[in-house]
Amino acid sequence: MSQSTSNQLTPESLSQKLTEKLQTTHISIEDFSGGCGTAFKATVVSPQFENKRMLARHRLVNDVLKDEIAAIHAWSPTCFTPQEWEREREQNET
Repeated sequence: MSQSTSNQLTPESLSQKLTEKLQTTHISIEDFSGGCGTAFKATVVSPQFENKRMLARHRLVNDVLKDEIAAIHAWSPTCFTPQEWEREREQNET
């Protein structure tokens, strides 16, 4: 990955790639690097996570973003199935 490509990493570009490859039903990515695009926290919801343990889910996400992750200093994904995400949201509302 070239240096100019790594400068273009944004929450939106990461979200778009994950949505295309994993058919996400919800995704939120936060740049917590102060705007330099080297540290991200992500919540990724995809039906492709069904019947997969957390490590397998993270591997799926990391495989999709393999080139981008090489240019990122910190990457912290949290992965849910759509059903788990609904339960999580309901718990946070109460």
